[in-house]
Amino acid sequence: MEIIKTNIEDVLIIKPAILSDSRGYFFESFVQKEFEQKVCKTLFVQDNESKSSYGVLRGLHYQLPPFAQAKLVRVIKGKVLDVAVDIRKKSPTFGKYAAVELSEENHLQLFIPRGFAHGFVVLSNETIFQYKCDNYYSPQNEGAIIWNDETVGIDWKIAEHDIILSEKDKKHPAFTNAMIF
Repeated sequence: MEIIKTNIEDVLIIKPAILSDSRGYFFESFVQKEFEQKVCKTLFVQDNESKSSYGVLRGLHYQLPPFAQAKLVRVIKGKVLDVAVDIRKKSPTFGKYAAVELSEENHLQLFIPRGFAHGFVVLSNETIFQYKCDNYYSPQNEGAIIWNDETVGIDWKIAEHDIILSEKDKKHPAFTNAMIF
């Protein structure tokens, strides 16, 4: 497992060691001991999976303390642009974002610590997306930022008219009005 830094400290790309031959490939997608040695000590308590088609944008979501969540995300099938927005008020990168393309071809994973809003947009015809969380989901403590917030200024890499949102994701507040850390 190789750790690659992003433009935001603690948001890390994890590149697994892949063994390939004529039969296909094999890799360890998560090993607790190695993760703790190279990334941080954490205990993931919930695994989630979603299936989406091209243009579906999910986000930008987060959980408020004490229900904040760190996430380890990856793509099983397809391709996404995955985005983490720093919502820690005292952080030097407050309001900045890291964006990483995750795909079934590159097998990259992204570790997003607590204190970040998270979202992704599907760049392939169909995507299966999986992620681990280190805290349980609490609907009463959910926060969000509108996907096209001008302050954050995310380049989602697809045309705005191709974006598909849930009714809920269409109504999130602007970054300046969101409840943040």
